[in-house]
Amino acid sequence: MTLTQLPILDLSLADDPETAEQFRADLRRITHEIGFFYLTGHGVPDEEFSRIIEVAKRFFALPEEEKLAIENTNSPHFRGYTRTGGERTRGEVDWREQIDIGPHRQPVADPEFAFDNLTGPNLYPESLPELKEVTDSWHAALTEVGNRLLTQWALSLGQAADHFAPAFDQDPESFIKIVRYPAAEDETVTQGVGEHRDSGTLTLLYPQPGTTGLQVLTEDGYIDADPIENAFVVNIGKLLEVATDGYLKATVHRVLPTGPGRDRISIPFFYNPGLRSQLPAVELPPELAAQARGVSVDELDALHSVYGENAFASRLRSHPNVAERHYPEHLVTAG
Repeated sequence: MTLTQLPILDLSLADDPETAEQFRADLRRITHEIGFFYLTGHGVPDEEFSRIIEVAKRFFALPEEEKLAIENTNSPHFRGYTRTGGERTRGEVDWREQIDIGPHRQPVADPEFAFDNLTGPNLYPESLPELKEVTDSWHAALTEVGNRLLTQWALSLGQAADHFAPAFDQDPESFIKIVRYPAAEDETVTQGVGEHRDSGTLTLLYPQPGTTGLQVLTEDGYIDADPIENAFVVNIGKLLEVATDGYLKATVHRVLPTGPGRDRISIPFFYNPGLRSQLPAVELPPELAAQARGVSVDELDALHSVYGENAFASRLRSHPNVAERHYPEHLVTAG
């Protein structure tokens, strides 16, 4: 049967002993076959959704000089504002502006590894102090949702509930992007974000209600993943795919440019382990292992290396302007 819309999962069913087993079966099946779904019943209050969209609009409405004052080229930690066209996917320019906000920490005084430089403070506009308050609350709430989902995935795959927990116990490197897709400047603009698979563990995305643009690749081609109010679009990243020997599916997706006179806000939360952590591999039960697709040697290498190595290489590729300013010695090896 042709898939025309992503399935919807209700996380609250995992809390009821009468429905938990069915929820886990559906979660496992959907992320084995599709890799994307809508999530309701997550416990995040409705007002949190409207509040972060409203603050996002206020941020992007700030004068250009205020946004450029916190441009990410000023941050060796890849934090702050990226002007339209400043990020790339597979080497091609993405038509969006954004602010990256991660865990607000002090820089590592004596970095042992290059990826230690990802640890650091965020950059916030002085005239919008509520941005920090709103994103701190969002980060905390979505971290809890991520924890709950990973617990359910572990159980659905025949593992202990805390199978993935060690990778997230110390300083997880989850981060928020607040993105605005402006109207395409002309016909040369061909992508909001190009085709890609997320590289981390899982993504919780909230696109602005009433907009469109996100598309997910299925066996029958691309389908639209339009917003559902106060629900997340969830997908797994390559780390979770590799940890399950390809049983779970990190799916290709893209964002189309917006139409003339239109723009849209989109807020992905990337739930990722600590920079010095590794996502534990899953020893699948025989009946699931028989359905695993397998992964390449390169992907296995990515799983067995610490997360920070992959994260740092990804930032170098995506933000060449930051890399050129702060890490020119790494550009040859960034890939």
